[in-house]
This record gives sequence, C-alpha cells and structure tokens, in this order.
Amino acid sequence: MTPCRVHITGASGAGVTTLGRALAQTWAVPAQDTDDYYWQPTDPPFAAKRPVPERLELMERLFLPRPAWVLSGSCLSWGDPLVPFFDAVVLLVLDPATRMARLEAREAARWGAAIAPGGPRHAAHLAFRDWAARYDDPAFTGRSLAVHRRWLATLPCPTLTLDSAAPPAALVAAITAWQQGR
Repeated sequence: MTPCRVHITGASGAGVTTLGRALAQTWAVPAQDTDDYYWQPTDPPFAAKRPVPERLELMERLFLPRPAWVLSGSCLSWGDPLVPFFDAVVLLVLDPATRMARLEAREAARWGAAIAPGGPRHAAHLAFRDWAARYDDPAFTGRSLAVHRRWLATLPCPTLTLDSAAPPAALVAAITAWQQGR
C-alpha cells in the first residue's frame, strides 16, 4: 500500500491519536496531532490557544507539503485550508460509555491526583469531561458527531468511518484494505 496524507478524527477518547500513531508507524511516515498546533506550549498544557494563522503556518512549514503523513485530532472550525492536502479522512466512532471510560482513564493517567476533588486541575477536568460528554448530543453545536458527519459530507476526498472498539492493529488493517480497494 502506498502511504498518503490521511486525517483521522473523532471524539476525545475515541482513540484518534492512538490510531494515528499506529498507522504512521506502519507506513513509516510522520505522525502529527492537531493539539500540537492548536495549543501553545504552556505549563500546565492546554491553557492557551495558538492563533489560527500561526497554527496553519507551522503545519505548512513542518509537514503539509510532504507526500505522506497522518494527522490525528480535529480541525473543525479552523482547518478549512488543510482540506486540499487530505487524500482521505477517517472518522472514529465509539460507544459513548466506552469512550468516556477511556477518557477518564487517560485523564487520570495524565494528571493523577491533580484532577481529584480539591486538586489544582479538578475544575478544568470537570469542564473538559462535560464538554467531551456532549460529543454524542446531536443538538450540541461544538465538536460533535453530528458536526463531524456534516463536515465529512462536504469533503472532496474519500472518507471512512470505523468503530474504534476494535484494536488499533485491526483499524490499521481496515484502512489498508479500504485504501487498496479504492
């Protein structure tokens, strides 16, 4: 299979970054994550957004012109200039209860006691968790499954939706089989 420029997107906790890294490793191409461009490097992380023109310029300088890469994350509301670079887009979906359990485990591993009641990141954790839980609400106008599906319908490139309950290796195999069949 010939590696290409693939964007993998979906909800927080759906395994988007994990699949992006696995696919990039399989293809031996760069793995990028939108969070690395969306957020400025801060301590603690995820505290200050990078201005959109800076995000796009940084991406252009670091990887967009390359013939193959995997970009995981979401670029809804700011990434329209990236669309012409996409050879394909993969949307990961996952049962909401499973996704939120994965998200809770990831956040606990990332932040430890800092997100526990009384911890310095507790309020931020609750806000993030509440935001992430709304992904499956069709009335939510932020990053949601409904918004992602509407966006996919506008793309000029092929799209694929996969259930990320499957292990990453099976998802990589599904992308490979899909690409070979196109």
